[in-house]
Amino acid sequence: MTVLFEFRRPQLYDRGVTVEEWAERYGRAWEEADEDAIAALFTEDAVYRSAPFREPFRGESELRAYWRRGAGVQKQVRVRMGTPFVDGERAAVEWWTTMYDPDDGEVTLPGCLLLRFAPDGRCSELREYWHVQPGRHEPHDGWGS
Repeated sequence: MTVLFEFRRPQLYDRGVTVEEWAERYGRAWEEADEDAIAALFTEDAVYRSAPFREPFRGESELRAYWRRGAGVQKQVRVRMGTPFVDGERAAVEWWTTMYDPDDGEVTLPGCLLLRFAPDGRCSELREYWHVQPGRHEPHDGWGS
């Protein structure tokens, strides 16, 4: 019999941090608009692609600048993270965010992070897909699992 999947709570290499813990730290950094906390989650040369048709942000300085322009101006941010799916150094995790955006008002942003981790447990590559909907909306049944 071949085992296709083995469920385990994966650690991020030698840091002793699970992907779930990493995702929670990412969500908390977003809620607090904490660019130091977000930068600590990524390698110095990380590639962060915030949307499929945008050029990626490369390295810590570009990531910090992107974070200041985005999270730095959002208010009343609430981030919820789903249960990560993990395969070796790669992971995917859904997120659901509600906030007040200065340009768009009250919005809901559900999305998904596709992540690749370095051996030290920091993220070396992030790609995200998201959708914006006016107003604050709760996640649907089964979201995040």
